[in-house]
Amino acid sequence: MKPVVLVSAVALVDRDGRVLLAQRPEGRSMAGLWEFPGGKVEPGETPEAALIRELHEELGIDTWASCLAPLTFASHGYDDFHLLMPLFVCRKWQGIPTPREGQKLAWVAPARLADYPMPPADLPLIPALRELL
Repeated sequence: MKPVVLVSAVALVDRDGRVLLAQRPEGRSMAGLWEFPGGKVEPGETPEAALIRELHEELGIDTWASCLAPLTFASHGYDDFHLLMPLFVCRKWQGIPTPREGQKLAWVAPARLADYPMPPADLPLIPALRELL
């Protein structure tokens, strides 16, 4: 039986309705693919707390649990683990998203999200975002 890995992700939505994607840097698994910002939920941490921490660490922005609206989730089996990933929507934060871990960033219109190569777990999240935005 494969372990279940809980990863929290967020669709940051700017005033123009665009969504922020981050490109996985070289040297990491699935390098070059685009994904929603976020990361692993640590033991004892809520998905919201993990996102607040990850957004500060990866992008240098601050937000609050009250600004994270749950939208949908992904459940995807990889070769050596099963990923469970809630996706939140956030429209309010402080600071300007700045890549702090060597990743590239792109603000993408919802209709163009499928134009960016993504990990298999992220792809099913796109239709829910298109319906919302």
